[in-house]
Amino acid sequence: MNKTAKKNIHSMNDSFWNTIHIDLTLLSLITILMAVGLIILYSAGNQSLSQLSSQVIRLGIALVVMLIFAQIPPHKYFQWIPVVFVLGVILLFAVDIVGHIGKGAQRWLSLGVVRFQPSEIMKLAAPMILAWYLHDKPLPPSLKILFFSITMLIFPVLLVAKQPDLGTAILILAAGASVLLLAGLGWRLIAIATGLVLASLPVVWYFLHEFQRKRVITLFDPERDPLGSGYHIIQSKIAIGSGGLFGKGWLSGTQSHLQFLPEHSTDFIFAVAGEEFGFMGSVALITLLLAIVGRGLYISLQAHDTFSRLLAGSITLTFFICFFVNMSMVSGILPVVGIPLPLVSYGGTSMVTIMAGFGILMSVHTHRQLIRR
Repeated sequence: MNKTAKKNIHSMNDSFWNTIHIDLTLLSLITILMAVGLIILYSAGNQSLSQLSSQVIRLGIALVVMLIFAQIPPHKYFQWIPVVFVLGVILLFAVDIVGHIGKGAQRWLSLGVVRFQPSEIMKLAAPMILAWYLHDKPLPPSLKILFFSITMLIFPVLLVAKQPDLGTAILILAAGASVLLLAGLGWRLIAIATGLVLASLPVVWYFLHEFQRKRVITLFDPERDPLGSGYHIIQSKIAIGSGGLFGKGWLSGTQSHLQFLPEHSTDFIFAVAGEEFGFMGSVALITLLLAIVGRGLYISLQAHDTFSRLLAGSITLTFFICFFVNMSMVSGILPVVGIPLPLVSYGGTSMVTIMAGFGILMSVHTHRQLIRR
């Protein structure tokens, strides 16, 4: 086959994927991560086929959601986002009034057979509303613009933190902050914001729940309560450390299989990967996650307008923050806040939100290419 024929076939393939608004590179990386996640979950779940099949179904639903979101052009998101954001805030107020209470938290709204967390909507709505607000403003943002941006962001963050769901509140705050960072926030303003955050820590500490305070204290001294608040992180670090360089082997982890490691299929699944695949396996997993981040940032840089660039960049950085916080808390670097490892941990709601974000990324990229043509 000559070079011209190969070029034509390559062009036809690109045209097909662009027609269905799928970025093949990003989809390939996501698919590999899903497959790796299923391998780890099968071991973490003690080889439970029912749990594995349930996760496969959820991944399938999440892929469909991604495909649907990829079909919507960025200008449609621009038109709808104010309504979605206001609706999300209203739902958060509704949770505070009539929300379902489970495990000591009031985070869910029940619609008959369906129960969902409105806070998941805000993971996307918060950065989108800031991208919408900043798209026609002079950048980097002035103090006035920054004030209004923070005001829009603080309402959903406080409502989610009140549920209490500190992990999701941090993610929403980080997602919004990433938009401001991508908007060219100057180092002077970053230094001021950092100072204000540090100065507000005593106030934040006062409003934390007792169990949240224990998590922070446990971060610095987990051995003070080894069978209580420190148990999770102690067992997690034992699991990761025992993996050594190459791990104990797939299905051979003892911490999870002997039930020493709590939440080994959800929040602490990275500890299972560290134990069974060792340092090298953990590095490979992190490299795969960073490759997805790299592709997302590339799509952001290629976006054709400010709204799309800020939106794609914030979604990518939010994904990075998700796995960075999860791995950090499992490793004892950050307090335990209950954030799953994206597309690896067992669960459904967070997975759908993440894949919806990837769908928006693909929309930004493929619709840009259509505009260029």
